[in-house]
Amino acid sequence: MNVVAFIPAYNEAPRIGAVIDRARRCVDQVVVIDDGSSDDTATAAKRPGIEVLRHERNLGKGAAIMTALEYFGRSDAEFAVFLDADGQHDPDEIPKFVEAACAMNADIVIGTRMTETRDMPWVRRLTNQFTSWVTSRLARQTIPDSQCGFRLIRRSVLPHLEFSSRHFETETEMLIQAGRAGHKIVTVPVRTIYGCEVGPSHIQPFRDTIRFLTLVAKYWMR
Repeated sequence: MNVVAFIPAYNEAPRIGAVIDRARRCVDQVVVIDDGSSDDTATAAKRPGIEVLRHERNLGKGAAIMTALEYFGRSDAEFAVFLDADGQHDPDEIPKFVEAACAMNADIVIGTRMTETRDMPWVRRLTNQFTSWVTSRLARQTIPDSQCGFRLIRRSVLPHLEFSSRHFETETEMLIQAGRAGHKIVTVPVRTIYGCEVGPSHIQPFRDTIRFLTLVAKYWMR
């Protein structure tokens, strides 16, 4: 089945090339969404067969996801796989997402790092457990690692996604909307990659926590 990999990127020039080269071996097409980077991310991503979509200014990861989904909707692909540009996700694991979607007739397959948390910072582990519990309640399905951006989406989910968010909380809103629309969400274990192997996180703990809680309050009241 036709699979396109989408890689949202912001100031990831040193790492984006390696992620692209490994991802392209596992999918039919790779599309990079450069979210207004101030470095050479777009230049580093440009190579034969790779589509680069660029925001003129930094709009947030959620906006990059929406640009990707618009492209996905215009394509003929059955599956879209999202992975980060900073090296946190192992592109060699992409096939297991497609296999899980087909074997379990799933509409969303999301990676879970919670089966091996030894290398995960304890603050992040506790945060993931809390946010995943909340998201699971709102999506009405069990999602052990809702904050993992490594995920697959089937084309049939697109009509039920209408985001009100623009930043990291969009990944949570995607699961809530899909779950409430009755789409099947399953998980596959993925590697936990941290430390010197990956680039710096773009998450702003205070601001992004407020955004997450605001999103939760909105859906909890519905």
